[in-house]
Amino acid sequence: MKVKKITIHTVEMKLKSPFVTALGNVEKREFLISEVEFENGIVGWGECSAFSTPWYTEETIESCRYTLSTFLIPTIMKQRIYQHPNDLRSIFNKYRGQHMAKSCMEMAFWDAFAKDQGMPLYKMLGGIKGDIDVGIAIGMQSNEGALLQKVEAAVEQGYKRIKVKIQPGSDIRTVQAIRNRFPYVPLMADANSSYTLNDLDYLKELDQYGLMMIEQPLGHRDFVDHAKLQQHLSTPICLDESISSLDDAKTAINLGSSKVIAIKMSRVGGPSESIRIHNFCMEHGVNVWAGGMLETGIGRAHNIAIATLEGFTIPGDISASANYWSEDIIDPEIIVEQGSIICSKQAGIGYDVSRIQIERYRTDMLTFE
Repeated sequence: MKVKKITIHTVEMKLKSPFVTALGNVEKREFLISEVEFENGIVGWGECSAFSTPWYTEETIESCRYTLSTFLIPTIMKQRIYQHPNDLRSIFNKYRGQHMAKSCMEMAFWDAFAKDQGMPLYKMLGGIKGDIDVGIAIGMQSNEGALLQKVEAAVEQGYKRIKVKIQPGSDIRTVQAIRNRFPYVPLMADANSSYTLNDLDYLKELDQYGLMMIEQPLGHRDFVDHAKLQQHLSTPICLDESISSLDDAKTAINLGSSKVIAIKMSRVGGPSESIRIHNFCMEHGVNVWAGGMLETGIGRAHNIAIATLEGFTIPGDISASANYWSEDIIDPEIIVEQGSIICSKQAGIGYDVSRIQIERYRTDMLTFE
């Protein structure tokens, strides 16, 4: 397939309610939406889910826009003709890091190539499930009552796993309150790197609450201390921020730093690297699940597709569009029914992108021909 034109749409969308974590509050989201048009008329869509400030990763929307416009897109346009989305890996290898910018482009290529083959994206990726179980991430709330209300609503909606955010001073009581009210709900806690090994005795108290896992309790680039911590906990540790490549996954597994790995497609550089991490984890008996980053429907659709692979055995953070947005930029919006999402049989990502909605939220646009 030959690339004809690439457009990068910058859109800004306001969340229905602020999403609060140990690292900060998110009230609105800025995205880069990639639109890649090929000579045969097929259009592929991708998304850069970096944040506006470098609080989660080193990349930001602004840095990704620069990387895309200065390096990645000119490199793509120079070659023009591609046999498979994996071709992007070889031409991007000379640029270190920049995973979210790379993912933005690779997603669009996978969508377009699946459309060209007339198959749903999840099947082109090697997925084997026609539907996936999903969980929901609940940000920190102003009080215990508000948190329990959120959890109750998620349980009533049938979500198969609940994730809550914790930090020192808002952890044991938080988990205890949920367990007292919902003793059997599949529950995990996400610490977003809020603790150190000095908190060992405190973290061990969480073992009594039957958590599925504790996500990223220690430093965002740490493997050694997580391995030490796991030796003292019966609750599995899940690494999230620490995993940005297959090499990171190998390090974590070989050191015993993590019994579970969260694969966030944007953070690891796209579908190709996500598949490689998934395959390695399967070979070594490590469970994986698809993480979320408050994406638009485009990013969520790509996450749904990757979550259909065999090794994704834990419900991921792929909740309904309506949980976060008054209106999404895809049609139809993503719907969760009794904790599951039925995978679209439509070719590509399975959802139509609304140009009207993109124009409504668009703040900037770059075109390359």
